[in-house]
Amino acid sequence: MSATLQIIVILTLLTLIPSILIMMTSFARIMIVLALLRQALATPQVPPGQVLVGLSLFMTMLVMAPTWQKINAEALTPYLNNAPGMTQQQALTIGTGHLRDFMYRQIRNADNQEDIYLFLEYARGEPIPVDQTVTLEQVPTTVLIPAFIISELKTAFVMGFRIYLPFLVIDMVIATILVSMGMMMLPPVLISLPFKILLFVLADGWHLIVKTLIHSFG
Repeated sequence: MSATLQIIVILTLLTLIPSILIMMTSFARIMIVLALLRQALATPQVPPGQVLVGLSLFMTMLVMAPTWQKINAEALTPYLNNAPGMTQQQALTIGTGHLRDFMYRQIRNADNQEDIYLFLEYARGEPIPVDQTVTLEQVPTTVLIPAFIISELKTAFVMGFRIYLPFLVIDMVIATILVSMGMMMLPPVLISLPFKILLFVLADGWHLIVKTLIHSFG
């Protein structure tokens, strides 16, 4: 493979990486959960957005490492080394296949197969019988990607709701105490913030959140 053609391939991949990273990996779920955690703590500027994006990026690299290794070993490296019979279309099919496996597995683990049926029915223009089981091979990539995005949004919001609950309880307790003391002019958020930070630190919250996010991908 000539150096010029390799440069063209690399530049093409660089333009597609942001969309692939956001739409077809674990990045969206991780970023949304961390953003909801920041809102639950009532610290909209801390940690900074760059820190959350960086943490989400490196966690995504960790979660997606097995998939990337398969794509590199079975598609990218043979294609760049001009392996016999390895065409550009074959390399693209193999690489996309591993990403499809990851997306379908996450949809199935979250029990969100109805999202696949939603987009598949629209693509086919006809309803799918209730007793018909759709396999991964029958789902085109243009259907699987939006179904995966919807599934990740749903999963991320469910996790964010569970994170919100303990902080919501603290806000309600502090607000009740302030009202009973007649201090209605004092913002409850101002008083509850240090208690929420203390609870989060004592519970080793960052470790728990990151651990839960990583294991949520199986």
